[in-house]
Amino acid sequence: MKNSDKKIALFAGALSLPFLTRDALRRDGWDVYVVGLKNFYDPKLNPDLVIRLGGAGRAARECRRRGIRKLLFVGALGHVNLSDIRPDLWSMGVLLSVIKHQRGYDSMAVAFTKALEKRGYEIVAAQDVAPGLTFEHSGIQTRTRPTRNDMANIKRAIDVSHTIGEQDIGASVVVDKQVIAVEAAEGTARMLERVVEMRKNRRRSGGVFAKMTKPGQDLRIDIPAIGVDTVNAVAAAHLRGIIVNAKTCFVIDKDAVIAAANRAKIFIMAV
Repeated sequence: MKNSDKKIALFAGALSLPFLTRDALRRDGWDVYVVGLKNFYDPKLNPDLVIRLGGAGRAARECRRRGIRKLLFVGALGHVNLSDIRPDLWSMGVLLSVIKHQRGYDSMAVAFTKALEKRGYEIVAAQDVAPGLTFEHSGIQTRTRPTRNDMANIKRAIDVSHTIGEQDIGASVVVDKQVIAVEAAEGTARMLERVVEMRKNRRRSGGVFAKMTKPGQDLRIDIPAIGVDTVNAVAAAHLRGIIVNAKTCFVIDKDAVIAAANRAKIFIMAV
């Protein structure tokens, strides 16, 4: 029988993070049981079990049968229509606990993890068990380095990110001397699309994009991430660079992200 400490259930949403996380865990000797979330996971993932949102009772029974107590959540869910969840009895108990204790997006994540912990599960942060998927060390990650003007924008962007994060507004901000855009309910990609449109006729690059961890954010559920698409959008918006947190922001295909930034002459700084 395999060591139960190395058993984990990975609940997979959309995009490529579930693939990267699953493969990194297996390389490190984890016994990974993959649960695909219906209408979100990529079928190429070939999960061991597929459940609908609200149908977690099946997964709970299977985890108990297999001796799995560690749970990991990765992948995007987008905008979930609550009317389509139709929770089973097991999930209803979790959902009622979440509704009772949540007072915002981040507090909802905290309430969710606490509800699962009360049922005997340990919720694991993906970046803790797969640190190689983040920038593990702070500093400049690219050939291009920030200028003195960039550093002033970086400081402002970090300050603004912390301010909006404390109010549970968003995790991303664009600053070019002044605040150009703040992420709201539309998400990071849509925010950057607005910035690209706003600055499409700009001739010179300036300003930075920051995607920072919110103060008190539960990183076991809500994992910030950037990828090549982020780099391309930042370049199209004529911005100079990207700022993320070291160790807590997933970098989807790190080598490709750094290569794309180098080609575009964009800096990436981990703080």
